[in-house]
Amino acid sequence: MNMFQPQAGANAWMSQFVDPNAWQAWLKMPPVDTRPITATIKEFGATIDPSVMAKLQNDYMQKMSALWQDMLSSKAPAISDKRFTGQEWQSNPVFAFNAAAYLLNARFLMSMAESVEATPKAKQKIRFAVQQMVDAMSPANFLATNPEAQKKLIETKGESLTKGISHMLEDLQKGHISHSDESAFEVGKNVANTEGAVVFENAIFQLIQYKPLTKKVYERPLLLIPPCINKYYILDLQPENSLVRYAVQEGHTVFLLSWVNPDAALGHLAWDDYIVDGAIRAINVVQEISGQEQINALGFCVGGTILATALALLYGQRENPVSSMTLLTSLLDFSNTGVIDVFIDEAQVAMREQSIGQGGLMPGRDFTSAFSSLRPNDLVWNYVSSNYLKGEDPPPFDLLYWNADATNLPGPMFCWYLRNLYLENSLRAPGKLSVAGEKIDLSRIDAPAFIYGSREDHIVPWTAAYESTVLVNPKKRSRNRFILGASGHIAGVINPPAKKKRSYWSNDQVIDDAQQWLNEATEHPGSWWPEWSAFLAKHAGKQINAPRKYGNAKHKEIEPAPGRYVKVKAG
Repeated sequence: MNMFQPQAGANAWMSQFVDPNAWQAWLKMPPVDTRPITATIKEFGATIDPSVMAKLQNDYMQKMSALWQDMLSSKAPAISDKRFTGQEWQSNPVFAFNAAAYLLNARFLMSMAESVEATPKAKQKIRFAVQQMVDAMSPANFLATNPEAQKKLIETKGESLTKGISHMLEDLQKGHISHSDESAFEVGKNVANTEGAVVFENAIFQLIQYKPLTKKVYERPLLLIPPCINKYYILDLQPENSLVRYAVQEGHTVFLLSWVNPDAALGHLAWDDYIVDGAIRAINVVQEISGQEQINALGFCVGGTILATALALLYGQRENPVSSMTLLTSLLDFSNTGVIDVFIDEAQVAMREQSIGQGGLMPGRDFTSAFSSLRPNDLVWNYVSSNYLKGEDPPPFDLLYWNADATNLPGPMFCWYLRNLYLENSLRAPGKLSVAGEKIDLSRIDAPAFIYGSREDHIVPWTAAYESTVLVNPKKRSRNRFILGASGHIAGVINPPAKKKRSYWSNDQVIDDAQQWLNEATEHPGSWWPEWSAFLAKHAGKQINAPRKYGNAKHKEIEPAPGRYVKVKAG
């Protein structure tokens, strides 16, 4: 019997097993269809020890038998999974049993995946593939096996189903599942609305300068370089959770690089273009406008990788452009890329190189789908259940609105990034990579560094972020300050102090091993932002009168923030 299959109804379902002989016969049947996972295991050239498999099957049958006996004795199964905690699941014995049986089957299949004998990379891909199958087959994902959706269907006299179908058709038109009420937000109106102006632009980016909120500012400005895979306004959502606004309120003259959302005409751009005409050009313009030889610079995620590459190039040319560098959830060492590694191997990179490596675009919708698959229950099936099965309108949520605002990447740039960094991990090796004719050596960067990782980050594992403390200032590691924040890749970063949420860890000792660093670290309640602000203040110079206008004689105001580039939608 396959417990992933829907049941017709309580009476019909129970009548199959009131006869003990029928129960005994059922026990002899295969309890769960393992053929898909078996095929996946074979595809990767992996095996499972027969004795291990026999133990797993025996353990599974014992637990299924116990679950069945509880069912016959009207004992409700203990279910803590949030997908099945609703009253409709708990109060109906059929649905409660179906949920419990699904969870048991899911654990059995994942145990199989954990037990395979394979290379670490193959084993990770098997786990990922099996998890996708398991999550997709949840009874919460189907109208026939979701009692909450069925109840709503009856209560609304079919209106919930009509709305659900309408939501699904709308999402098919948009090309993605709606995670938020997208009509509730508008870039420049209630997200990305910190006051400022575009003071420079080229084909790759616009540079925004923000209006001061203090009478005095630090003389050295702050340049923010966000990831080019997403829109910049993750750093400037709404006033209460805007890192941009926080930095301005702390007395910094803030500049921000807003990447272009490239179309086919920019499909030729390469990694070198993003470094030279992107990050380095932005650094130079900020120096020119501020009149400062040194600035503070921050890079977030891929923006941090771009910033570090640009600085290594500049320091290799005997320039000294920054008084400090901040890296937020950024990879410089790509030896541990977490679950995202399932998408990157020689075959997949070669396929991308053949299709778009010489020109073309990596569509933003592909990034959205890939990142959603890393957390399918939270970012896919949860919304299938609520939006489609129950016909509910997704609530407004600025972060999820931003998450759906996709960005394309030029094919040559993206393929270079995949091969040289993710696949070959060449950035960490001094002199192995060349950018714009300059050998890249991260150890040449001569500036104090604030390095941040998020403890539950599934895109940049925090231990990988910690490796940057070894690569930057290797002979002066006490100049590096590492902070570990709670939560994940985005929620850990966007954690304003006023909300007094989460916590972070600090440890001033120079320690090679990340886990030892954490074991000896001190946990602090609340946001890490004040720690970063204190770090910046040490390297921002003296206080001066806040500038009265944007730009300077050479770089004049072009248009109000947030500018045109961030409003362009991916095709």
